[in-house]
Amino acid sequence: MAELTLFIGNKAYSSWSLRPWLALRAAGLPFEEVVVPLRQADTGDRIRAVNPAGKVPVLRHGELTIWDSLAICEYVAELAPAAGLWPDDARARAVARSVAAEMHSGFQDLRRNLFMDLKRRHDALGRVAAAAADIARVQSLWRQCRESFGAGGPFLFGRFTIADCFYAPVTARFTGWGVAMDDVASAYVEAVQAHPAFREWAEAARAEPWEIDYLAM
Repeated sequence: MAELTLFIGNKAYSSWSLRPWLALRAAGLPFEEVVVPLRQADTGDRIRAVNPAGKVPVLRHGELTIWDSLAICEYVAELAPAAGLWPDDARARAVARSVAAEMHSGFQDLRRNLFMDLKRRHDALGRVAAAAADIARVQSLWRQCRESFGAGGPFLFGRFTIADCFYAPVTARFTGWGVAMDDVASAYVEAVQAHPAFREWAEAARAEPWEIDYLAM
């Protein structure tokens, strides 16, 4: 068994699980992944067996348990400092942490209306409209980061960082719900979804046997 074990939900739907999974892949750290299918009769019991808070993702490192996406990503960055999961420049790093934290705690209308679904595309203009303010804010953040700090590559801060891990699920939401994007956002979404780790996750998501119809709930 790998020293690091990441417990995640379905890859098709678990946006929070995607974030630390991408960070681990970007760090180049070997880890075992354990998928706990969501919305099953035993889901709650299986998750609480590793996290009493009852949520995934969860990272186990020996006797240590970490059960928050951002905390996991921060821990991974400390385990693999050479991977550069935060920008080198202090100003860029402060902004990167700010935009990741805003995603971590905000954008409730986006979360509520445009859930991540990597198995199918949805057409629901009412849901997109209900998340319009969050959509505009996300694109504004992306534009700010790309213009101020993105000269070194196609991602928010040039190279791929934890900030990109946190917005990767948003790119899936935007394409999955047909969100209109400006040129900067479109190019950024294309870059994230072309990243080998994101492609690996998306391919595995489409191959999963489980399907959840969140629109029917």
